Amino acid sequence: MNESSYRAQPVSFVRRGSRLQGRRQKAWEDHSEFYLIEVPRLVADTSVDPEYRFDPRTVYGRDAELVVEIGSGLGEAIVQAATDHPERDFLAVEVYLPGLAQTIQRAAAKELSNLRVVQANAPEVLKTMIPAASLAEVWTFFPDPWPKSRHEKRRLVTPSFAELVAEALAPGGLWRLATDWDHYAEQMLEVGTGSSLKNLHDSWAPRFDGRVVTSFENKALEAGREIHDLEFRKD
Repeated sequence: MNESSYRAQPVSFVRRGSRLQGRRQKAWEDHSEFYLIEVPRLVADTSVDPEYRFDPRTVYGRDAELVVEIGSGLGEAIVQAATDHPERDFLAVEVYLPGLAQTIQRAAAKELSNLRVVQANAPEVLKTMIPAASLAEVWTFFPDPWPKSRHEKRRLVTPSFAELVAEALAPGGLWRLATDWDHYAEQMLEVGTGSSLKNLHDSWAPRFDGRVVTSFENKALEAGREIHDLEFRKD
């Protein structure tokens, strides 16, 4: 099987540079053995063998609520959340290697034991890697907006992705989203409202105070773009 036949649909990301330098390289060398979840691959180096199952109790050494951030970037939001909520466990899902290294660097600096990272395609993580009905929350903050109309098919938040999120959430679990692109926000609202999840607000949610203002969000605000939050629950 080749990669093109394995992934019939276009992925929502483009692989950027994977070279590590300086402190990121040092953090990777010193701490990836602890923080990185090594998953067996099927074809692509971001794929997940569908036979692989993530066991949170074994990984974190306890039973605790698990939060997964899809597209964790440089780790600003999830590292702060793991610091503020030691009673919860966190998994950062990202394909960008320097971002994962930066997340590991931040986590190691704070000696966090309740955070892990994985380099993997998010739909595969939710579909087969994560146990069904096991997540307290899924975060999708500022996914690539693919603003050109011809590229919209690459957007992550689609009806099929929403159902993967719903299947992975435990009853009462939350899907939190945020974007600074108006058109994508409308799409997210439509997708979530049409899914099996319940919108906890008439339309937009108030800003999630558990999300720190990242450097990326600051750039969006400086550019004059409005931030839209959404919050859906699995009943």
